[in-house]
Amino acid sequence: MTLLRRLLAALRRARYPGSIAYWEKRYAAGGSSGSGSSGRLAEYKAGWMNRFIRENNIQSIVELGCGDGQQLLLAEYPEYLGLDVAPSAVARCRELFAGDPAKRFERYDPYHFDPATAQADLAISLEVIFHLTEENIYRLYLAHLFACARHWVVIFASDAVDTSEGPFPHFRQRRFTEDVPVGWILLERVPNPNRDISVSNFFVFARAGHIFQATNNTTTASAPATKP
Repeated sequence: MTLLRRLLAALRRARYPGSIAYWEKRYAAGGSSGSGSSGRLAEYKAGWMNRFIRENNIQSIVELGCGDGQQLLLAEYPEYLGLDVAPSAVARCRELFAGDPAKRFERYDPYHFDPATAQADLAISLEVIFHLTEENIYRLYLAHLFACARHWVVIFASDAVDTSEGPFPHFRQRRFTEDVPVGWILLERVPNPNRDISVSNFFVFARAGHIFQATNNTTTASAPATKP
């Protein structure tokens, strides 16, 4: 890293207000959720999620970190609740999907959130975890994500430890699979074929009791395969 880049990175870190304030400021100024919510990567994520939901007969979804709603435009969800820390993102999504009664949006406050108010068959987190830069918010988010899910959790994220101070203070990779609550089983890690534009992969978790019930009923709970 050149001296200029190091200075710019240090300036960004000094001005970084924390994850919640950063995203509210970004959305309030008209900013987007980022490149992963549109284009090739968004199409891949939406196609994968739509297949997973159909194949497993999922009827309700809660997403922790719905962002600006652009990714959601490609989704085929029966019943959906989108949560986000940024009030501006929630307002934008409510306007974007005003004519869709199957979709609701609420603000997510990690310090006062009750998962009992947001129960769904499936809880999803799509490229959110590496934006949770504070340790306490990360821990609360992960606990809430799994507490909202009756049967399934799907996460699209990296699962790595990055000890370096990169140029973007709102990005921090984590080995989140080590912090998953007890009672959940990692069924599958699905490699992302778009590695040139994303560090994330799909991780499919199932509640242990749900897998036991599915086995007794001689049904198969499967994640869709991904072609390399």
